[in-house]
Amino acid sequence: MRGLRESFLGSALGTAVGDALGRAVEGWSRELIRVRFGLLEEVIDGRYTDGTEMMIGLMEALLDDPEFDPQKAARRFLENFDPFRGYGARIFAVMERLRRGLPWDQVGTDSWGNGAAMRVAPIGFFFHHDLEKLKEKAILSALITHKHPDGVAGAVAQAMAVGIVTRWARDSRKVDREEMLGRIAEAVSDLSPGFASELQKLRDLPEGMDPLRGSDFLARTFPCDISAKGAVPAAISAFLMSGSFEEAVVMAVNAGGDTDTLGAMTGAIAGAYYGFDAIPQRWLERLEEGPKGKAYIMKLAEKLCMLKEK
Repeated sequence: MRGLRESFLGSALGTAVGDALGRAVEGWSRELIRVRFGLLEEVIDGRYTDGTEMMIGLMEALLDDPEFDPQKAARRFLENFDPFRGYGARIFAVMERLRRGLPWDQVGTDSWGNGAAMRVAPIGFFFHHDLEKLKEKAILSALITHKHPDGVAGAVAQAMAVGIVTRWARDSRKVDREEMLGRIAEAVSDLSPGFASELQKLRDLPEGMDPLRGSDFLARTFPCDISAKGAVPAAISAFLMSGSFEEAVVMAVNAGGDTDTLGAMTGAIAGAYYGFDAIPQRWLERLEEGPKGKAYIMKLAEKLCMLKEK
């Protein structure tokens, strides 16, 4: 039994190291990554992107209010906003509306992108004990920025994946693909039937794929792009096809495309299941420090765990 601390730390730091690994090749094709690196397996400079920065905001918001107040989350997003972290153009407009004082439910856009999913891991692991509540909070967290059904469904699917594997880790259960996919499909079917149908591709995934062959499979099967439908199923697939934290994240990043987000989402799921100790030490050593770096992320995750264990 790994315990909640291992899962909370694993998911939060897994997001950050997966993000950092993928940042170096964001937007590259699988073929270009292959030519340049063969297989990218090392974090190059350790700097995280917008995905981790917004995940930090969600953890801070949960500590502000453990029931999750989207207005407090929006405020944290604005306080943390670093325009050099790789944010999309629409988020700049969202931040400007927040800066002008508009409430959280009046600043989002009709984006179908994966931005709400890339940051949602804390909702997943914090509300793992109640999947109905998890879905409710994941929707609220998404609507701050993403109002398109696919963008919301992507956040719910990713949060559900993290929550489900956190429960499995807590209870020392093996991965059950059918259970995971069934629960996720049920959770998103009323939000976006199109997104739910995309999950059907995951029913027949090959098992035990090494990162090289697995990344080829992901690139052939999914767009692996900035869309929620193109990225979230790929991240879940990388977890299901692999046998360790490192294999899952390397597989996802080497598929190419929106690699930092693929790495972050896969790292969140695999970290929640395999635990903090499964994250390669050499990756953690490269992860950036500073006011809201590695140590700060660890502290937030530990505080959330203590809240949950009270």
